[in-house]
Amino acid sequence: MSSNYAAIIRENLAKMFTLDLNERAGALPARLAGGAFTFKAFGAECRLALDGVRLDGRPEEGPMGIIISLYALHAVRDACRLEPFKSFKEMPDSAPYAGAFNNRTEHCLVPAVARLNTRISTIYTLLEGSDAPAGVSGDLAFVVRPLPKIALCYLFYFADDDFPAGVTCLYSNNADRFLPTDALADLGEYTSKVLLAAAG
Repeated sequence: MSSNYAAIIRENLAKMFTLDLNERAGALPARLAGGAFTFKAFGAECRLALDGVRLDGRPEEGPMGIIISLYALHAVRDACRLEPFKSFKEMPDSAPYAGAFNNRTEHCLVPAVARLNTRISTIYTLLEGSDAPAGVSGDLAFVVRPLPKIALCYLFYFADDDFPAGVTCLYSNNADRFLPTDALADLGEYTSKVLLAAAG
């Protein structure tokens, strides 16, 4: 499977490197030097070149690499518009991916809600996080930025006598300007994996 991922990444990068590289650098945004782009992705230093994607110096030939290569190919020059946040089901043609999104992005975090609450500082540093804007509900809510122009708002509800713990993940308002819908679902899933790793 990893070889299939690597082939898709190379195909996406080959397309991207036929475009105006300075325009791409502005759209991501990223530093462009020596034929390579550098920017922050999934809490790591990302280097993107024609020969592949590296995160903190290590080759990334899995799903994260595909997400990053699609972002590099699709991102537009618009700024990230944070609010009003959108649910995944509000994204174009999201219905086929909704069940997987719910399980892999939201439900997977439910057992870790209490641990995540003790790791806020680490999460904010890792994913350029911040408190959620005023008016956002939840017992705990924060915004993280797995890619430069896409923010995710996580809302956590603690378990009590009447209800179990719960998690909701929302997207910055114009996230679909930077990634297609299937990749947005994957972005949620792999950002949640980063959060789980940070929770320990």
